[in-house]
Amino acid sequence: MKTELLEKKCGPCSKKTERLKGEVVGEWQRQLGDGWTVIEEHHLEKDYNFKNFRDALDFTNRVGAVAEQERHHLDISLAWGKVKLTVWTHAIDGLSENDFILAAKADAAR
Repeated sequence: MKTELLEKKCGPCSKKTERLKGEVVGEWQRQLGDGWTVIEEHHLEKDYNFKNFRDALDFTNRVGAVAEQERHHLDISLAWGKVKLTVWTHAIDGLSENDFILAAKADAAR
């Protein structure tokens, strides 16, 4: 469940960390719930809509603070009323458990 992801912490990754693939990715995605898309088993994406730029900016800052706290960073695209998050583990150029943890925590920052 998503709450289990929220209770976890992102751990260190290296080039030796195994990429998640196949049904494992689907299981993690189901735990996240609606809105997150897995792109070619490489990264996660989600669009968030807001009523104005200020709310989108505030969310961006909250997600940035979560990423810093978890020491796992993501790409954030900010526009008027919209934020797009793209998450993957750069060290392995693919998905790891950390990506799903950070995605769940980004949703919680909403």
